[in-house]
Amino acid sequence: MDDFWVFGYGSLMWRPGFDFVEATKGRLFGYRRALCIYSWVHRGTQDKPGLVLGLDRGGSCTGMVFRVDGANRDVVLAYLRERELVTNVYLERTAPVHLPDGRRITAVCYVADQYHEQFAGHLSADDAARRVSVSEGRSGHNADYVASTVEHLKEMKIRDHWLEDVARLMDRPRR
Repeated sequence: MDDFWVFGYGSLMWRPGFDFVEATKGRLFGYRRALCIYSWVHRGTQDKPGLVLGLDRGGSCTGMVFRVDGANRDVVLAYLRERELVTNVYLERTAPVHLPDGRRITAVCYVADQYHEQFAGHLSADDAARRVSVSEGRSGHNADYVASTVEHLKEMKIRDHWLEDVARLMDRPRR
């Protein structure tokens, strides 16, 4: 069985949770990293939803791609589906990803389902910051999630100006 690739844009980048034979940065066109998913459990509640990352339509996203040995396809896909498709707010897709060495590969990725009730839509950085500043769930405060994500991206030398703006804005006092 042929090897396959997996694209990560959030915690999957620094905590993939599966074995891989190669990892490199990659750019996915047509989608952008965004706080576009309402979190009702881990970073918020149904009464006061938080926001977590999703791949939303438009722009591009730099993330990590992992080449997985084809012999592990079923195990890795089962793991990813259990991890990513808990509430079915993400759709499993394959898409072309451009690698720094010029290769263009096809990778499995999980994109936001714009028709799902947990899809938050296109938010401004200020609106996202306002929401994450007041939300908390089982896994902790939503602001900690955003700050940790921005820190991990910086460590990986990946800039996400919109998410950095959200982190900067959520530090301001709220009315």
